Amino acid sequence: MQSPSTLAPDLHHCADVKHRFITLEGIDGAGKSTHLETLAQYLREQGESVLVSREPGGSELAERIRDLLLHQEMGSLTELLLVFAARNDHLERLIRPALAEGQWVICDRFTDASWAYQGAGRGMDAASIAWLEARVHSNFQPLRTYWFDLDPLEAAKRRAISRGAADRFEAEDLVFFQRVREGYASRAALRGQAFLRIDASQSKARIGEQIMIDLTSLRAGFAKTHPG
Repeated sequence: MQSPSTLAPDLHHCADVKHRFITLEGIDGAGKSTHLETLAQYLREQGESVLVSREPGGSELAERIRDLLLHQEMGSLTELLLVFAARNDHLERLIRPALAEGQWVICDRFTDASWAYQGAGRGMDAASIAWLEARVHSNFQPLRTYWFDLDPLEAAKRRAISRGAADRFEAEDLVFFQRVREGYASRAALRGQAFLRIDASQSKARIGEQIMIDLTSLRAGFAKTHPG
């Protein structure tokens, strides 16, 4: 039996091809995860087939790696390598096959998170991240990334209220999360219009409204340029 990566088309070198791939990014506590199912439900109401996933994680192997990343102490290089190992399996087993079938894929984090967390946050060099990105998915990038931007102090207050024991990332200090936030800002500047900043200090309703307006336009534009 062929593997999912064999059955799906090769998306490693599809810089000019747009895919129904949406990602949500932001520091821990910014509130992005609460909007995942809202986006998915909206698309399903429009008759679309939707896969909701997350990183690190998604596939069975990637979820095992996720547990290590969140709870096992490790060096920064090991962390970076494990993140991309999980991403590679996630892409092969879930994301690429779903996109090949014409589904929309909504993912909680993707490679922008590696640039923000492992790059800006941990101080890993850009050359290492760029090499891994090129090896794992080359020019393939999300059609749209919603960046939930929030002051690290406010995010910390939210985490303290809504969560139990902190994992390795949630336990980091404000200085770390400020670096991560700056990393996301750099990604926003690099990726341009594909990277939409959302003021995460707004109400959930207002944020949802902004995303739905953009997603409606995005879906209409995709249908126009990719009929059938």
